Amino acid sequence: MPGKFIKGALISFMPTFIGSVPNVIVFQFNPETITHTWSAAPGVSAAPKSGADPMATPGVPGETFSFSLAVDSSDMVADGTANPVGADLATKSGVYTRLAALEMLQYPAGSFGGGLLGKVSSAIRAGLGLSASGGGAKSVVPASEVPTVLFVWGPQRIVPVRVTGLTITEKLYDALLNPIHADVQVTLRVLTPEELQGVQGELKTVAKVAYVYSQGLRQVQALANLGDAGASIIGMLPNPF
Repeated sequence: MPGKFIKGALISFMPTFIGSVPNVIVFQFNPETITHTWSAAPGVSAAPKSGADPMATPGVPGETFSFSLAVDSSDMVADGTANPVGADLATKSGVYTRLAALEMLQYPAGSFGGGLLGKVSSAIRAGLGLSASGGGAKSVVPASEVPTVLFVWGPQRIVPVRVTGLTITEKLYDALLNPIHADVQVTLRVLTPEELQGVQGELKTVAKVAYVYSQGLRQVQALANLGDAGASIIGMLPNPF
């Protein structure tokens, strides 16, 4: 009997009228392919000045993940014994609940519900030239903030990300025009430790720990690879002495 596979997931916290609740989006089917891309750290010059260290860098490289997800309501309904709640939702609304959960990762955390009152209050105070402390200095209305997301891809890669690309292609519909099959293209940008300093919300501490944890495991795996270095290759290197 084949072993049970771990499913990938995206995790965030979503504000509701009763407080923040975890928004856990477990992949119905793990993507067959993931594109993992790196780019030079911001501020790195493509052509450094003469005499400058060409290997100098102001920080860690940029890192992105991109992949395609498939969601299908028929399999969710068929899996009703193991997940009766999911099967019931799939029967009534197709895959729209899963798509809506993904879509909410693009919206500011306070763009509905209780967050609206705070935004209106801040806007009014800014318009009157009042600061939060009641002084005369003008207050800047804080920018909206989308949720911090954890991308979970097995026990060795749990990283804080921001969803930078989301394309949903709905392919089939039920009688009420609820989508029952869709393909989703997702692009995630890994947040660096410097960026996490300014992050707010419940996942801030967890996000920092996750980044350090995954980077530590990456370093361990890289050290393990040292034992695989071929002696014949090392012997071809020029002797500096």
